[in-house]
Amino acid sequence: MPNRNSSTVDDARIITLDPHHSERKGDLCVVQGMHTVPFPVERVFYIYDVPAGAERGVHSHIRDHELIVAVSGSFAVKVDDGYRSRVFMLKRPYEMLHIPPGLWVQLFDFSSGSVALVMCRYGYDKSDYINSYSEFLKLKS
Repeated sequence: MPNRNSSTVDDARIITLDPHHSERKGDLCVVQGMHTVPFPVERVFYIYDVPAGAERGVHSHIRDHELIVAVSGSFAVKVDDGYRSRVFMLKRPYEMLHIPPGLWVQLFDFSSGSVALVMCRYGYDKSDYINSYSEFLKLKS
């Protein structure tokens, strides 16, 4: 697993799930740790009713991996490695963004009614979060 200093924005990537379509029943996507995603999932949460102009995330993890999916609506995700940044637009429920540890993450530009589902490798651990961008930059150098 990469440490907090080794991940770059090139390590963040979109994982496309295989949607199962039924004319009469709609679509279904399966997320199964170590089969459809690169790690077992210990924690799942979702973000919704985000006010216009608000940002979510705005932190980095020391060891945790995240998968972020727009299960409804759309939003942008900016990942930053301290040297470069990339912006991903999430708008399809069968596409997930894998965020490895050591990247600064900001979710923004939420459409009305959007829901962001986040799946994490590990359970919540307050000590795993870096909430200050200046502290993040110190750890990356």
